[in-house]
Amino acid sequence: MKIYTKTGDKGTTELIGGKRVPKDHLRIEAYGTVDELIAYIGLVRDHISSKQIQNDLIKIQDDLMICAAILATDCDDCEIKIPKLYDESIVWLEKEMDQMDINLPLLKNFILPGGHPSVSFCNAARTVCRRAERIVISLSGSYSVPEITIRYLNRLSDYLFVLSRQLSTDNQVVEIRWLPRLE
Repeated sequence: MKIYTKTGDKGTTELIGGKRVPKDHLRIEAYGTVDELIAYIGLVRDHISSKQIQNDLIKIQDDLMICAAILATDCDDCEIKIPKLYDESIVWLEKEMDQMDINLPLLKNFILPGGHPSVSFCNAARTVCRRAERIVISLSGSYSVPEITIRYLNRLSDYLFVLSRQLSTDNQVVEIRWLPRLE
């Protein structure tokens, strides 16, 4: 199988279900942004040494592949089996955040991202996740999108923020608090 099909040379692509849409369609933007997020999480994974966190990030990438498949599907009665996202994935993210939060300093201010490549990549992934969430919400205004997809992206962005703080702690990075200059 060749990677190139030439079917998109005129600016359209095929969704799961067979419908062709322009490559700038909101559905393509949604799952394309989730794909970008998957790549950023790979960057985070490549910059940490904890095998446990690496495995956790692989699980998250797998869940995001499911989100992308869901977002790439446009058919009422697909004969193709589409994987499903379950509440257990959201509960798992919450438990992981709660576990990390136990050992983190109390958060009293906004924090400026940075201090270590793993922290910076994690914050970049968090912002891409927030963008994906916004696009999926916009998509849901016109198309059927399972609500769990939005909830998962919302919770994942929170997880990535907590993970960035955990990585700061693991790498002995001093978090730089944002202190607004008020007159």
